[in-house]
Amino acid sequence: MKPVQVYLVYVLLSACVFRTLSAKDAEPIQEDKDVLVLTESNFDRALKQHSQLLVHFYAPLSGDSLGSILEFAKAASELKEAESDVKLGGVDVTKQKELAKTLNVTAAPSLRLYLSGDQYNPVYCPVLKSSASIITWLKRRTGPRADLISDLDQLETFIAEDDLVVLGLFKDVEEGVVTVFYDVAAHVADLPFGVTQRKEIFNKYDITDDSVLLLRKSKTAEKFEMTSTTVKEDVIHFIRIHEMPLVTEYNGKTSSMILNSVVQNHLVLFIDKAEKGFRQTQRAFKSTAKEFRGKVLFVLIDTGEPRNGRIMEYFHVRKEDAPLVRMVNLTNNFQYQLPSDLLDAQTFTDFCESYLQGNAKLKLQSEPVPDGWDKQPVKELVGINFERVSFNHNKNVLILFYAPWSPECRALFPLLEQLAEHFSENEDVVVARIDITANDVNLRMADRYPTIKMFPAVYAERVVSYSGERKLEPIVEFVNAERERAKLDKAEEEIERKKYLDAQKAAAKEEL
Repeated sequence: MKPVQVYLVYVLLSACVFRTLSAKDAEPIQEDKDVLVLTESNFDRALKQHSQLLVHFYAPLSGDSLGSILEFAKAASELKEAESDVKLGGVDVTKQKELAKTLNVTAAPSLRLYLSGDQYNPVYCPVLKSSASIITWLKRRTGPRADLISDLDQLETFIAEDDLVVLGLFKDVEEGVVTVFYDVAAHVADLPFGVTQRKEIFNKYDITDDSVLLLRKSKTAEKFEMTSTTVKEDVIHFIRIHEMPLVTEYNGKTSSMILNSVVQNHLVLFIDKAEKGFRQTQRAFKSTAKEFRGKVLFVLIDTGEPRNGRIMEYFHVRKEDAPLVRMVNLTNNFQYQLPSDLLDAQTFTDFCESYLQGNAKLKLQSEPVPDGWDKQPVKELVGINFERVSFNHNKNVLILFYAPWSPECRALFPLLEQLAEHFSENEDVVVARIDITANDVNLRMADRYPTIKMFPAVYAERVVSYSGERKLEPIVEFVNAERERAKLDKAEEEIERKKYLDAQKAAAKEEL
């Protein structure tokens, strides 16, 4: 074949390949309720097809993700109806693990805005809980970030817009420290923002310097003075600390705000609002809340409200148990119960101070010990007998921490039975399980359920997490390795214990 002919064939083949690739890039991507279903195989194509792509990374079985999935779909439909240039897509990180790893997605739910096909430099979006806040965030990126308030009449209309609004009062609404305020407005998309430089509005609120006001039900709730050193994070923190009232009642509207509060310590009052003495207890609770603003979030759960049955079940609180007070640490889900039936301001104050100083006693919950709990190959543990079984220095105990509602956890039950059968002739090995959603244990549980942990037969209370394959052979190897290690360690412990006991006996003789 002549060189010219070879060249023509090459050009024709290249053109065919190009047309094939172009056609593939143009193929539509499957949608679910107006949200693109994004996968490792179509993510690049989606970036090419849409110059503005807002992507929701979620885990469908996560409680946080479930609400955001519904609101994200609602926002997608509204944007489609408005013929917006922004397209919304979703990535299930539990299925698209390689894609999540490539994009360095470490949290779900999370939102990222990809612009002009650039997957390496997305705009990170705050986790927004409603379709309205998603749309507001997108609008504030390109349009006005705050309503310009030009007179008192417009101010009255603005502050009546919502229960809580943010008003910026600045001498210059175009340059200077006001730009920090605009950056905050772009980030905090779930609240209305207004800005003014009108003197009569400054006078109305007795303001002389650049300031940010939180107005709750048209009344001034809190004030933050802006200076040349103020940064965006300072103002966001101020808003998030003060956006909720001193005592927030748990309900469908406030639940996400409570769970996503920057304050991780929550003092929860379980009480029937219809019962005698409620007003007095509420006043004491509220008066204490002011003292601990920013350190402890005060939450009220009405035990007489039928719709609160689920949250009460989560805390294992029965209606007849109320009134009672618990401190809940959201970083580790530990709970501390107020050790008193007296519900007054001083008691609340003392309890908060004790907790913040690290002196509060951890509350442990437990189911009753089941009949015949130790008669089956797999022992059924509860909170009451957990430590006695797990920290037995004569036994190597393998425990599955599970949630009964989780299919992933239930799928491991047959494997646990196989392990129990395998070690049935080894008296030093115990295989057990515990429902960790119904039984609190004095053990930090940082891992996601299901979790397998080994408690070796040593005097020291040692815990070893298993992170290998959830199959019989590798777990058997893990257990046997820990058994051998425990034998060596315990032998050393015995020597040290003997030295200690001998020293104690010698000291006792000298005293005699």
